[in-house]
Amino acid sequence: MPKDIECKICGGTDLTPCLDLGMQPWGNNFLRENEIGSEPLYPLRLIYCNTCSCVQLDYTVPKEVMFSDHTYVSGTTETLRRHFEETAKKADAALPESAEPRSVLDIGSNDGTQLNEYRKLGYSCLGVESCKKVADIAIENGIETIVEFFNLETAKKIGRKFDIINASGIFFHLEELHSASEGIKEALKDDGIFVVQFLYMKNIVENLAFDQIYHEHLLYYTLKTLRHLLNLHGMEPFDCYLSPIHGGSAIVYACHKGTRPVSDNFTRLLQDEETAGANSLKWYKDFAIRVAQMKEDTVAYLKKKKAEGKTIYGFGAPVKGNTFLNYCKIGTQYLECLVEKNPLRKGLYSPGMHIPIILEEELRAHPDVYLVLAWNFKEEILRNNRHLVEKGVEFYFPVNPKGV
Repeated sequence: MPKDIECKICGGTDLTPCLDLGMQPWGNNFLRENEIGSEPLYPLRLIYCNTCSCVQLDYTVPKEVMFSDHTYVSGTTETLRRHFEETAKKADAALPESAEPRSVLDIGSNDGTQLNEYRKLGYSCLGVESCKKVADIAIENGIETIVEFFNLETAKKIGRKFDIINASGIFFHLEELHSASEGIKEALKDDGIFVVQFLYMKNIVENLAFDQIYHEHLLYYTLKTLRHLLNLHGMEPFDCYLSPIHGGSAIVYACHKGTRPVSDNFTRLLQDEETAGANSLKWYKDFAIRVAQMKEDTVAYLKKKKAEGKTIYGFGAPVKGNTFLNYCKIGTQYLECLVEKNPLRKGLYSPGMHIPIILEEELRAHPDVYLVLAWNFKEEILRNNRHLVEKGVEFYFPVNPKGV
């Protein structure tokens, strides 16, 4: 563990390693053929703060590397689009009634899929997105987007206040965490709400979804640790609901401290964490043991299928899949290719394991087995490929949480 490291939330230095996934490439660094083997490797390790219970990475890949030029777009699947529609409608319903036009700011707005759902509800929309080629998709669709990283300086430059500030899967990415939190407080109306969506660490551990640990995800929140962070900046969560999206996410509503009553539902979910021990070091030490066993089980399964003469492809090429493949050392000795929908990944290779990516529309034949890396879209994948299942093609889900 690096010396002199401090907790990203509380600044504490009493930190304990709890899961080591080895040296890995940045998971979104998909490669052209002439780049294979040139990708840098970084530590991928979780540490636990004994002061505030926050679990986080002990090494930060610079934000300029990870977020200025990437290939993730949020509008790829119907499941995610439906989730964003639901999120917008529920957030809108949580606001007090008003005849005034409403406004929303989306931090890490990506291709504008979430903002488009607010636009349908009549909101004035503004996105902040650091990756120009992704932001351009939103701009081409008429969604105003600022291409830069969000922090307090950005909020002051915008100079407006918003009824809703949304952060979908971005709040655990923030290298400038405290400046961004101050920016949110600066830009939020007095009676506004901050809607923060994040992979819920309690679900990650319960589902054994260790592949959701990768370099973009600097922190892994529970409700307790998120509340602690927001309290430091004069805000507080007042309600929350859990969603199966991405294998288990929390959608938390926060406000300026003291402006809204805290719901019984939020209090109950906090108590559920404590009852489970989800903020204890033991919880994460046990998780590490189970992760190691899952690696053994998955590799044994693939070896068995190869010994039977089966062809195996990877289904999807998500960033989290690269955590999984690199930790388990699953490369072309098992998988002939990764089949992907996202056109930005056409003709590229996975970082670390260097597995070629083929677009689903270009596929000429199917394998005997799909190792499903995009397991968080299980329902949609099985529905869209029912005809293959009926023909005997096996879809193997290494991570198989309930309700997904």
